[in-house]
Amino acid sequence: MRRLVLALSLCLMPLAALAGGLGDMTPAEKDAFRGEVRQYLLDNPEVILEALDVLQSRKAVAEQQADVDMVQANAPAIFEDAASWVGGNPQGSVTIVEFMDYRCGYCRKAYTEIEDLVKNDGDIRFVVKEFPILGDDSLISAKFAIAMRMVHGDAAYKAAHDALIALRGSPDVATLGRLAADLGYEAAEVMAKMESPEVSAVIQANRDLAGALNITGTPTFVIDTTMLRGYLPQADMQKIVDQARKG
Repeated sequence: MRRLVLALSLCLMPLAALAGGLGDMTPAEKDAFRGEVRQYLLDNPEVILEALDVLQSRKAVAEQQADVDMVQANAPAIFEDAASWVGGNPQGSVTIVEFMDYRCGYCRKAYTEIEDLVKNDGDIRFVVKEFPILGDDSLISAKFAIAMRMVHGDAAYKAAHDALIALRGSPDVATLGRLAADLGYEAAEVMAKMESPEVSAVIQANRDLAGALNITGTPTFVIDTTMLRGYLPQADMQKIVDQARKG
């Protein structure tokens, strides 16, 4: 183990930073020391890979703890934000929060699986955070969904959310107007609300929260204190939900 630590140190740190330092050695002693280390690494190159595995494992643990700390520090904004739509079982023992973008291909891929997971489990509270990061069409879509909720309520938001996920064309004014009408809702007030300060404030709050959580892509999920950065198959999501439920 002592040799393993030494090898890792030599691979990843300047020699001057080694414990004990080389400053107290004579030039001849330094050359001898370096020669012995070099020969050891040539004779046992596998220790470098072993050391890197240890380093990677420690890095992963540190990143997981950092995520836990960020989630705990921002829990009210993540889980109890009144501006975000809540679906599934509002009294569910586990909450899944999704930061999503309607133009994100992996968000669309995850959509059906999350719907099935929430429905089949029956004990999941599901929160959606509008996080448009993929351009103007993403922003327009998010504004429309938020405005639908503000004007017409949660059922209207869910209907708009589902339709926007399936929308393949550009969400221009005419398209969104027809979409609202097709869903049975008055479009004029929604279209006007889209550019309101209240709608912009919701999006900005979600962006600020994403920044605090170091979220840069979609989909990103928060389950209890676990953060999932990217798409994960339904079965794997269920395992994380089960683990969170067990505490």
